[in-house]
Amino acid sequence: MTKSSDPLVIFTPSGKRGHFPIGTPVLSAARKLGVDLDSVCGGRGICSKCQVQPSYGEFAKHGVNVADYALTEWNAVEERYKSKRSMLDGRRLGCQAKIQGDVVIDVPPESQVHKQVVRKRAEARDITMNPSTKLFYVEVEEPDMHIPSGDLERLVAALRHDWELPDLEVDFSVLPILQPALRKGAWKVTCAVHLGDHTVSPRIVHVWPGYFEGSIYGMAVDLGSTTIAAHLCDLRSGEVIASNGIMNPQIRYGEDLMSRVSYSMMNEGGALEMTNSVRDGMNALFVQIASEAEIDPTMIMDAVFVCNPVMHHLFLGIDPFELGQAPFALATSDAITTRSQSLNLKIHPAARVYLLPCIAGHVGADAAAVTLSEAPDKSEDLVLLVDVGTNAEIQLGNKDKVLACSSPTGPAFEGAQISSGQRAAPGAIERAEIDPVTKEPRFRVIGSDLWSDEDGFTDSILSSGITGICGSGIIELVAEMRIAGIVDGPGLIGSPEQTGTTRCFLDGRTHSYLVYDGTADGGPKITVTNRDIREIQMAKAALYSGARLLMDKFEVDTVDRIVLAGAFGAHISPKHAMVLGMIPDCPLEKVTSAGNAAGTGARIALLNTEARAEIEETVRKIHKIETAIEPRFQEHFVNASAIPNSVEKFPILETVVTLPDLNFNTNGDTEGGGRRRRRRG
Repeated sequence: MTKSSDPLVIFTPSGKRGHFPIGTPVLSAARKLGVDLDSVCGGRGICSKCQVQPSYGEFAKHGVNVADYALTEWNAVEERYKSKRSMLDGRRLGCQAKIQGDVVIDVPPESQVHKQVVRKRAEARDITMNPSTKLFYVEVEEPDMHIPSGDLERLVAALRHDWELPDLEVDFSVLPILQPALRKGAWKVTCAVHLGDHTVSPRIVHVWPGYFEGSIYGMAVDLGSTTIAAHLCDLRSGEVIASNGIMNPQIRYGEDLMSRVSYSMMNEGGALEMTNSVRDGMNALFVQIASEAEIDPTMIMDAVFVCNPVMHHLFLGIDPFELGQAPFALATSDAITTRSQSLNLKIHPAARVYLLPCIAGHVGADAAAVTLSEAPDKSEDLVLLVDVGTNAEIQLGNKDKVLACSSPTGPAFEGAQISSGQRAAPGAIERAEIDPVTKEPRFRVIGSDLWSDEDGFTDSILSSGITGICGSGIIELVAEMRIAGIVDGPGLIGSPEQTGTTRCFLDGRTHSYLVYDGTADGGPKITVTNRDIREIQMAKAALYSGARLLMDKFEVDTVDRIVLAGAFGAHISPKHAMVLGMIPDCPLEKVTSAGNAAGTGARIALLNTEARAEIEETVRKIHKIETAIEPRFQEHFVNASAIPNSVEKFPILETVVTLPDLNFNTNGDTEGGGRRRRRRG
């Protein structure tokens, strides 16, 4: 028991303090006080993770005077480490430096177990490092003829003694390598241990002889209907080592989710076919990312997946049949932990795979990941959170309650089902402006920073050309056409006489607008047709109606702020989205992008197991609204089909932009003589 006359040790930045007998190692003092000081080797002077920075002199704030002899002198272990790997001047190893007097010791961020990994975007929150799989170095008793016990049992005993780990299970894949590793390492080994959670027991997943110098990795994956995005993370530092994405190979079975559900219904073995397809695509992506990072895929020992309910079921090998009909029942909505081998993933065979919980039948684990990333349940003000994709997932809430629903927006926002539409790629129009007087367009394409009317534009796109319109481009073009008086409120493109420009031309029964004509040079003719306008109207009406329905349930007509999530959401112009009526009226500065928030939520869950328990608890409290059975959804949808809305006003938007009051079809006829088709909600 320490006496008050023993030296006082103060750790910063935690502020934890205590008295310890002379000769106590700094690492031991840190452990007794619960200070966040890392160590893989258990204080044997091998790993160097326990570096600390002692401070000397008078500290009036702490009421101590730290003498030069406060710690034992620099020793041979520290000298050897510094000469081999370098160590900042003034640093000491916590396992080697022993307390001799009152001392103030700083634990630098890189020596903290639960170090903070700061995401780069402005609204980012820090991620506390507490991964589920960690490395532990141990020295194991050699076998003895007089005390018969297995090598595994003695390894487990050493881990229990040195690291206070419980009795561990071991993955079968470890047994064949265990004895060679122990003997090669002279009975010293490093173990990768999955520490388990409330659903699975802790277990040893890999063993290396001696002290393992390298890192182990985890994969955070956002499995979307259209794309699969993955981030390879170092489980020791939290750093994102490599990121990449591919198109979801299931697209060949249908671009929207219900098409894939229908495929499984109509084709025997269709669900299994789609399961194999997405797993093959996932493995190809993992190999690609591992190759970029120059690591062996078997060094990936943990993985977290987020996805919508249909993708969730197909990835797990569950037929999504029930999700195609009311009451849209999930096979399970709880979080799932399984082995990589169960999903045929080509990573470490004993790697654990965690899937976040789903919120409801059409509000999936990706929405839960967005909740984890953006925390609407902790917001002081009322926030509308929209993850824009083929199936929009919408949340509205604050610290009092959170509501959630989904809306079938379809693939139009991603450039699909648009006459000149394409995926976001070099050459695609992504930004647009139309002069309200001349009706002439200018635009920017992916791959160039110049506008089409600026000097040097043609040279800047020589490698890509102008190929089509991506999602953000079609949103801006339709909104700009509305602002410039080329499209009326109901969504009809006017004739040349009505609009004052020959860029509007008769195209069958309706008119289209010419954006770019590259046919003279062998390029495409890029237009916006009235059918394109209809596709955008249908998509944005579905999105707005879902948001409006949640506002009804909250008994509000306005929200305080809007967050657009999803990789696509990062490229949407708030002004143009509001002109279209995609989102409710709101101050433009209160409309922000969260980027790929679902992917960020997956990364948080990968790097901090406590976040997994947190989101599982949060999801249970979210109230789910099923749009399919809400009578007002159809009413809102019809109103929202107009641009921006036939009933609801946008007073804040009106202070920013003036929309002409137009109706090109007052007599039921287009200028071209064809009758306008009646729009169906």
